[in-house]
Amino acid sequence: MIYAFIQENVDTFTVVDMCRVMGVSKAGYYKWLKRKDLPETEREKRKKEIVKKIKQSFHESQGTYGSPRVLEDLDDWGYKISLKTVANIMREHELSALPERQYQVTTDSEHDMPVAPNLLDRNFHVEAPDMVWVTDITYIRTLEGWLYLATVMDLFSRKIIGLAIDKEMKTELALSALRMALHTRQPSDKLIHHSDRGSQYCSRAYQEVLYEYGIQVSMSRKGDPYDNACIESFHATIKKELIYRRRYQTREEGKKSVRYYIMNRYNERRRHSTLDYVSPNQFERQYVESIVSYTS
Repeated sequence: MIYAFIQENVDTFTVVDMCRVMGVSKAGYYKWLKRKDLPETEREKRKKEIVKKIKQSFHESQGTYGSPRVLEDLDDWGYKISLKTVANIMREHELSALPERQYQVTTDSEHDMPVAPNLLDRNFHVEAPDMVWVTDITYIRTLEGWLYLATVMDLFSRKIIGLAIDKEMKTELALSALRMALHTRQPSDKLIHHSDRGSQYCSRAYQEVLYEYGIQVSMSRKGDPYDNACIESFHATIKKELIYRRRYQTREEGKKSVRYYIMNRYNERRRHSTLDYVSPNQFERQYVESIVSYTS
């Protein structure tokens, strides 16, 4: 702190000179000197405690939470303060969430395989689990070479219910993520599966699995990432919060890191703005509890 520095150096420099160089007033320094030995007020103690909790929330999110999500953590911990106060404290302590980076397109739609119409039509609000799944592929850079991540998201809860990671971006990558989702959720034939027009999703092998389960097929319009915005947004999030913050030495290191983030951080703990700032798993638990309460 500036005033503490001035006090420590009064035998070397004059108070006037130090205040001028530090850009503070002499009156402010003497006011601080007069008050510093007084016991902390309850208000000061509470602010110090809140600052500590704000830093805890920010650092537990690995520096990715802005003031709205930090506020939700504080609310869960029993601290009732305003969003403006949280934002001011974060600004004062230089706690700023990382900005998002642009994603790169990995879709290969230059093929002559059949494509499906866009049944989803950007209707991203879903009333129940396993009504709409969205899927996509993104990339991860390691010093050993590229990795590709295929994910399947339940649009209701934004939960990642299927994932696969491999060094090749082939149909089997997308199929592995789909099989995981099918094994985990076991949906009805009312399910809509939405993807882009990539060759992996249009392939005969992939479409046969969807047909076997009676799943309705929906695909984005050509070259329009907004038709699949929710899964695109998740891939932007994992890059901002994890991948761009790491330097993976090997593909295996990258795989373990990404799997842990998705299953233990994103699905279980990360607060989602479209879910009223609860995590995907918590949102699904609340849904189940509401059904049980309604039927009992």
